[in-house]
Amino acid sequence: MRNIASVMAIVISLSAPALAQKAEIDANNAKWIELFNKGDFAGIASLYTADAIAFPPGSAMVQGRTAIEAMWKGMAERATDPKLTTVDVKPLGPSAAREIGTFVLKTKGSAPQEITGKYVVVWEKVGDDWKLATDIWNDGK
Repeated sequence: MRNIASVMAIVISLSAPALAQKAEIDANNAKWIELFNKGDFAGIASLYTADAIAFPPGSAMVQGRTAIEAMWKGMAERATDPKLTTVDVKPLGPSAAREIGTFVLKTKGSAPQEITGKYVVVWEKVGDDWKLATDIWNDGK
């Protein structure tokens, strides 16, 4: 019985950092949605590392907060109401994690459409905060 308790304690202690990472990432995703819906693209850019790289579908890589801010501002001219669903968070040590998820958004215009897709991001711990370091997404399931 003591061995089982010891094993469970080890498993819990190993999974606690992963759960903490997921909770913080979920909170950052909620903040990202809030900032997007407010039109605060500088706020969105602040959620990225200074040297972050985004890989928007069908476009060139976008690097750095200033360029990422402009990218999201341009995207908001064509899309609205984004929703993110985290599918998996994998710790990559104490200061990095990989997130896989799905998104849904609506296009703007006279005939709005719902677009679904998937994404992969790499998060890095910068000080006490988790920041997006690499962000890639595309449409389709």
